[in-house]
Amino acid sequence: MAKDYYKLLGVEKNASQDEIKKAFRTLAHKHHPDKQGGDEEKFKEINAAYQVIGDEKKRAQYDQYGSGAFDGSAGGGGGGGQGFGGFDFSGGGFQGAGFEDLGDIFGDLFGNQSRGGQSRKGQDIQVDVQMTFIESVFGIEKEITLTKNSACERCAGNGGEPGKGTKKCGTCDGHGVVVGVQRTILGNMQTKRTCETCHGTGEIPNVTCTTCHGSGIEKKRKTIHVNIPAGVEDGNTLRVRAEGEAVKGGTTGDLFVRIRVKQDDRFERDGSTIYSEKKIGFSQAALGCVVAIETVDGKADLTIPAGTQSHTQLRLRGKGVPSRNGRGDHIVVVNVVTPHKLSKEQKKMLETLGLNE
Repeated sequence: MAKDYYKLLGVEKNASQDEIKKAFRTLAHKHHPDKQGGDEEKFKEINAAYQVIGDEKKRAQYDQYGSGAFDGSAGGGGGGGQGFGGFDFSGGGFQGAGFEDLGDIFGDLFGNQSRGGQSRKGQDIQVDVQMTFIESVFGIEKEITLTKNSACERCAGNGGEPGKGTKKCGTCDGHGVVVGVQRTILGNMQTKRTCETCHGTGEIPNVTCTTCHGSGIEKKRKTIHVNIPAGVEDGNTLRVRAEGEAVKGGTTGDLFVRIRVKQDDRFERDGSTIYSEKKIGFSQAALGCVVAIETVDGKADLTIPAGTQSHTQLRLRGKGVPSRNGRGDHIVVVNVVTPHKLSKEQKKMLETLGLNE
């Protein structure tokens, strides 16, 4: 059945090439099958239409012979080697109209870089760092020693012997990218990848570096000082940019520092609040007293009010974990210890007091 390619794209027969191109891009975005609400069959139809009337020569054939010249339903005028959806596979070239425009659209849809080389990045590194509870509260600077790929010091990572200059890369002709063609169900698609010879720089050294032999990379041991902020918790991960693995012609990866906090039997933490326990005797609870306790700041005196019951919580303000809103509190849970053994005199005294509920 003959198809009206102009109607499929929603344009008039006298529409300009720019108008046809604009209509195609709009409909391709709308109906692409990888987008929510997309329609694969509709996308194939508008794509086939654009491959014909988006090309001036094929458009002239279509205006004369109709869609049969391109879908195989009529002889002549179609040109040999017609492939799926109207793409031309003949001669190994990419003859379909709007070839690079498809790259633009897919780049918009999927965020790729079909019209240029993609920047390379070295591998990220992850390490675990052990900390004490006190260090996690106040923060600390830690030394991390790694053996990793780093930019060669002699050539500064470019792979060339210093002072010998560079020349244009013959693989990519100085463009930094290599253009190729990939066949898909929608036809031939142009691809561009970073040149593996020059790693996207477009230049190669006249003489390779004697240290790294042109790789731009050398494996060496490095000590990194990492400032761990106050208030980190077990399992937190810090990102140190550009301290991962180096790669020639690209950016250095990142270092991820995972925090491991050792348990401290004296303290527990809930957000910015620190909890600890203090055991006191029966007489201390009844009469009240001042006892020494441990905090993350060191020893401190805690006043126990007379008549304190077991499990009472006493708050020390500003003695907890630093946060954006200031420093949290330290809560001391007081537990009254009932004596297990009493002398006859002690028992008699308690009976005399008659301290019943």
